Amino acid sequence: PVIYDQKVVWGDMDAFGHVNNVKYYRYIESSRILYMENVNILTPNIYTVVASSQCKYLKPVFYPDVLKVGVRVEEMRNSAFRMAYILWSETQQQIIATAEAVMVCVDKSTGLKCEIPNEVKSKIIELEKSVGHDLIHLA
Repeated sequence: PVIYDQKVVWGDMDAFGHVNNVKYYRYIESSRILYMENVNILTPNIYTVVASSQCKYLKPVFYPDVLKVGVRVEEMRNSAFRMAYILWSETQQQIIATAEAVMVCVDKSTGLKCEIPNEVKSKIIELEKSVGHDLIHLA
């Protein structure tokens, strides 16, 4: 439901002449922040922290290019949710990477895991439903 446009810049490339693998995590982070802004989870009382993440590199990317980074919530639990990402190259016209991350909500004052706020859960369900992804019936 959220697509982030990421311009590949010259400085993203490494000594091997393609985008460095670490940059993919920055691209994913930018798309995740856009998603979180859409569901208003960046509130003053909770943090969202990455508990785990992984990326599968399918094709190398080169400057110049624009990537479309699609992001969605695949699964929601009490205090955590799993996000999935697809990175699409406009130049190559194909998927160049897929990724996943588990995000955990943490109370800023205690530093302990906390439940996803109900209003945020509702917004995630609504946003996902807008593209036909029904999180309620996945459990």
